[in-house]
Amino acid sequence: MARAHAFVADLAHPVLDDADRHHLERVLRLRAGDELTIADGRGGWRVCRFGPRLEPTGAIEARDAPQPRLTVGFAIVKGERPEWAVQKLTELGVDELVPLVAERSVVHWGDERGIRHIERLRRVAREAAMQSRRAWLPDVADVTTFATLAARSGAVMLDARGTERPSLRHTVALVGPEGGWSDDERASGLPMVGLGGNVLRTETAAIAAATIWCALRAGVV
Repeated sequence: MARAHAFVADLAHPVLDDADRHHLERVLRLRAGDELTIADGRGGWRVCRFGPRLEPTGAIEARDAPQPRLTVGFAIVKGERPEWAVQKLTELGVDELVPLVAERSVVHWGDERGIRHIERLRRVAREAAMQSRRAWLPDVADVTTFATLAARSGAVMLDARGTERPSLRHTVALVGPEGGWSDDERASGLPMVGLGGNVLRTETAAIAAATIWCALRAGVV
């Protein structure tokens, strides 16, 4: 396996952006002549040799998108915990990450502040995809309401009292705020999936769900 992995806009004529080049040189200590893999975020990838310019040494190859596509919607919480959740969800292989506003959400991202937060989450996801050698970049959606996400096909709610088991019939997992789901949200009719009897933090529940669903998709459980 190559020492490093990065994303470029054009695999035929690959150019690193300044931030990625700095990371490869200063953090990963790549030197001229070292091999790395590059990807376009849409399944295409190839091997290159690092240097002042990237020198392709392998053909462009394609990796199919994992199926089914998995989405995790998680309620926005305080501090840096959303960034940590996005990092780990990306490493695990989730395809779409959706910051979610529920009725009992304490944190709300609106206007310019929300735009900055989403841009930050997208940078975190990109960095995590580089670290985990993904060929496909995950989509980080704008802030979404519970009702919008609950209307999607395959949506389920995670809940400590849930009686359904995780299944690939369910491809959109909704994780509520630490205050729990409201009565109206519980009355939405969505299946309730349990991850055990303990009450988990929002980001813990999101990562636990992603671990189970991605393992089911990979056929390792």
